[in-house]
This record gives sequence, C-alpha cells and structure tokens, in this order.
Amino acid sequence: MKRLFDLLLGVAILMLLLVLILLIAIAIRLTSKGPALYWSDRVGSNNKIFKMPKFRSMLIGTPAVATHLLDNPDAYLSPIGDFLRRSSLDELPQLFSVLKGDMSFVGPRPALFNQDDLIAIRTEKGVDKLLPGITGWAQVNGRDELSIPNKVALDAEYLNRQSFWFDMKILWMTFLRVLNRDDVSH
Repeated sequence: MKRLFDLLLGVAILMLLLVLILLIAIAIRLTSKGPALYWSDRVGSNNKIFKMPKFRSMLIGTPAVATHLLDNPDAYLSPIGDFLRRSSLDELPQLFSVLKGDMSFVGPRPALFNQDDLIAIRTEKGVDKLLPGITGWAQVNGRDELSIPNKVALDAEYLNRQSFWFDMKILWMTFLRVLNRDDVSH
C-alpha cells in the first residue's frame, strides 16, 4: 500500500510541479557553472548505496560531506543555493527516486555514504531496513538541529510506529515546517 501511495502521489506532484522543476533547473544553469542536478551517493534500504538527485545548491568542487561539517558552508553556496535550501526546493528531484523505488515520501532521511557513525547506529537499531524518505519523523522533530543519537532514536520510533496515518501526520507536519522554514540552519 505504501508503494502504491508513493507512486500515485509522486506522479501527481510531478505533473503539478513540472514547470517549476524546469524553471529551477534553468535558473541554476544560468546562475552558476555546472549541471542543475547533483547526484549524491546515499545509503538506502539494507545499507545499499544509491544515487539521489538534488538540485545543485553548492558550487562545483564543494567537498562531499554533510554541510554542517564544512568550515564555512555559506562560502560554497551557489547564487541561488541559499534560497533553494531554505525553501527545500532543492529536494524536488528526489521525486524521481521515489518513483524509481529507491526512496519513499516518508522514512529516515538517507545518510551520506561517508556518515559511518549514523549508518552504524541505524543498523544497530534496525532502521537500515526502512526505505529512506524525502521527509521523516526526525525531520519534523528537529531536522538539522538533532544530534545523531537523537535522530536515530526518532528513526527507530518511526520504525515501530509506522502506519498510513502516521505517514500522513508526518507529511502534514513537513508541509507546515517547510512553509514556516522551521529548523533549517543551512
């Protein structure tokens, strides 16, 4: 049922936002060198690596680490990168990962391939069995501000509480947080 929901919602959103997606891609290409999409190696279900697309918000040559690990993240932002991140529009290409089956709308955010500490704790708690999501319980309860142990605790709570209605609650909370730009530090 969750996969069918992901497919139906993914196609509907893609159809609604196709023009916006194309305009963002053009704006990225016009304001900085390089492709509009950035393909990030991420950890999916059962710790399998997959390529996750995002709109490129950073300059070409930015180190492939979590943004909070950069000395001065703002120095790496493209001219429209801050806007893309704060509005969460950089996440739109992940719709293709949902349609492909690498991701779901709701689940733990996919770790970067080199976030060994996060991957290890998620594996220990069984969270690695879940399909990663565009949003998740940890995202709506702190997003960038959570420590890794707190993030995994919320991911494990999601693992134990997952249901269609819990996913609907998380999607609604995500919509409100994005609208209010809550808990976005970069």
